[in-house]
Amino acid sequence: METIGKTRTEQILRVMYVLSWITFIGLLIKTGAILISFGVSLINPEASHNLYKGWSLHGLRVHSLWLYMQVVSLVIAFSGLKAYIFYLVIKALSKVNMTNPFTMDVAHLLEKISYVLIGIWAVALLYNAQAEWFAKRQIINLDQWSTDGFFLMAGLVFIISQIFKRGVEIQTENELTV
Repeated sequence: METIGKTRTEQILRVMYVLSWITFIGLLIKTGAILISFGVSLINPEASHNLYKGWSLHGLRVHSLWLYMQVVSLVIAFSGLKAYIFYLVIKALSKVNMTNPFTMDVAHLLEKISYVLIGIWAVALLYNAQAEWFAKRQIINLDQWSTDGFFLMAGLVFIISQIFKRGVEIQTENELTV
């Protein structure tokens, strides 16, 4: 019975590892596409009509190059940080050892993920503040990003990282008593 549980857990972790790679690659492609189209739009303003999948910021680009650069930079940071999270998840999943699951490496990676999630939350807050500022001045209407999930997730991942750290302490104590 115990070997079935281990096998199932290992299979789930393998599936999560593969899904993390797929998500990471997808987010890298998205970030790269936005970055390249942004670069092209700096040279050719007409390219701002279709930055990514029909997303047009041409009105903002015409209004102010500086404001345009701020908005697209926040979008690139948002997408890039999400890709970085999945890179860290891949690293954490590759370091998980089922015989000795609590390691400081994994605990530190989880803690780092929580900090990056806080960074994503901050970028989303800045973007939303800027979108609100644009709307008040009737410059452009941008959709607001949801920020609640990132802050909550950051807290949960941070708590899990602290549990992992405590697990490392307990494992170390148990190894010393044997």
